[in-house]
Amino acid sequence: MTIYIFGNPLLDFDNLPIQLQPELEKIFPDINFVAMDPNENLRPENKELIIIDTAVGIDHVTILDDIDKIELSPQYSLHDYDLGFNLKLLKKLGQLEKITIFCVPPDINKKQALEELVNLIRKEKSR
Repeated sequence: MTIYIFGNPLLDFDNLPIQLQPELEKIFPDINFVAMDPNENLRPENKELIIIDTAVGIDHVTILDDIDKIELSPQYSLHDYDLGFNLKLLKKLGQLEKITIFCVPPDINKKQALEELVNLIRKEKSR
C-alpha cells in the first residue's frame, strides 16, 4: 500500500501532513508513505489512490472518497493544474476508480491529527 502525502513545507497552514510522515512511517512500517507535489504524475495502484492532504473548512481529520465532491480551482492556464484536476483527469482516462483522501485541517493539534489519522488508516487497511 502506498499513501501519497501532499503539502508545502514552507507554509505553516499546509505542512502538517508532511510533519506527520516520520511518525506514520514508524507506526505503519508496511505502508509506503511518499511525500510529493500534487502536480507530479500520480500512479494509481490497481486504479486506486490514497492521499493525505490539508483541507480547509473541517475541524477533524476527514475522509473524502468521492472525486465529484472535489472543487476545481479556476483554470486559466496550465499553471492552474491542481490536484483536483489531476484526479478528475485520471478518472476520465479510466486510470482511477477509487480515491481515499485523508483530509487534515490546517489548524488541528499535531497530536490529535496523528491519533485521528492512525485510526482512519487502520480502518482503511482492514477493508
